[in-house]
Amino acid sequence: MSKAAIFAARQNEPCPKCGAELVIRSGRHGPFLGCSHYPECEYIRPLKTQADGHIVKVLEDQHCPVCQSVLVLRQGRYGMFIGCSDYPLCSHTEALDKPDETTLSCPQCQQGKLLQRKSRYGKVFYACDRYPECPYAVNHKPVAGECRYCHYPLLIEKRTAGGLKQYCASKLCGKPVPIEDDA
Repeated sequence: MSKAAIFAARQNEPCPKCGAELVIRSGRHGPFLGCSHYPECEYIRPLKTQADGHIVKVLEDQHCPVCQSVLVLRQGRYGMFIGCSDYPLCSHTEALDKPDETTLSCPQCQQGKLLQRKSRYGKVFYACDRYPECPYAVNHKPVAGECRYCHYPLLIEKRTAGGLKQYCASKLCGKPVPIEDDA
């Protein structure tokens, strides 16, 4: 039995060139749809995956702020997101999960608030909500407080082998700050 016959699966869809049935085949670049009368008919088409931004649900009660079209819930390569139904004419997108806002103000610009965000690799970090005007970001959870050594207005929490410890958020200082008990 040939390799193509092993991976072939019936699709019940006619070939646009010859009318024969299309089958799913596997190639070196992944699965694709091909004509079952290969090599006489050489029709092939890429097989769309879940990461192609396909529409999952239409959100009739929500409209795009740019073009007033209906918004849709889409599945992309990085997960679910909300996008305009007139894509590619309108490329408006929104995150499905809004970032968590902390009550701490940004120590660099003093105007924005720190937001919890995720990197493209899934790591959590905290950044100013005024990005790109203010590029401030830290990799650990920010805590309200002042460094007793350099008087920087923000501390960060790090989990170490010795337990949970607080450090100065300044890259120039970075000294550990003892956690003060309220008692």
